Amino acid sequence: MKITKSMSRKAYAKVNIFLKMAGKRGEYHELVSRFVQVSTLYDTLSIIPDNDTNAFNLIGNFSCPLEKNTIYKAFLELRKNCPKIDAFFRVYSVKIEKHIPEFAGLGGGSSNAAAFLLLANELFDLYYSKEKLAKIGAKIGADVPFFIYEYTSANVTGIGEKVEEFKEEPLDIEVFTPDVQCDTKAVFTEFRKNFYKEISHEKATELLKMKSIDILKSLSPQEANDLYAPALKLYPQLTTYYSPLTTHFSGSGSSFFKVRN
Repeated sequence: MKITKSMSRKAYAKVNIFLKMAGKRGEYHELVSRFVQVSTLYDTLSIIPDNDTNAFNLIGNFSCPLEKNTIYKAFLELRKNCPKIDAFFRVYSVKIEKHIPEFAGLGGGSSNAAAFLLLANELFDLYYSKEKLAKIGAKIGADVPFFIYEYTSANVTGIGEKVEEFKEEPLDIEVFTPDVQCDTKAVFTEFRKNFYKEISHEKATELLKMKSIDILKSLSPQEANDLYAPALKLYPQLTTYYSPLTTHFSGSGSSFFKVRN
């Protein structure tokens, strides 16, 4: 296969301006959230002609085995409908330059999967719509659809599959990630056991209409993010990293963030 298209793509981080729970759907939580892209923090995904394994090969510093990696899961989903992908990735490897911290509430794994799907869509002339790619991505992770749409700001609802662009001026976001790895599943379990609450329809509608900068100015970390309190209970050392300069908490943690003036 002669390659004439781009072989690399940036996978940006995100933060949650607010993150509220609206209900349950089986084992999943329905959420109401504003996702905002962090333009200064990203991984770089590249496809390189270097593979001696005769199987899908991923190059990078990851904490999980290949079969649990989101990029590999994205590859398996695409392979179901595009067999030539399997032959291609027996001679090409996927390389990731990691800059987004793991277990940090920044969506790095989901962003990597989305970048792979978008790159493969172009590389193999699949012509899948963003909607179709988002449905594939939702099978991999709840945050993947947001990254598929490549919005700088979006309202995200349902279990992550409903993504609606929110038009506003891009925010210059600074992220600080302490040396604490928050287990997303554990934080959600703690929330469900000891902190469970649901946002009202009226309050959800209000937040979804507000500009991100106004939300950050009007809500404390506890008020903005339902997962902040359970994360603090599980990881009390997070309090040592809190300061007025890092006043908001992304996802299930452990990252704090602020908007640069």
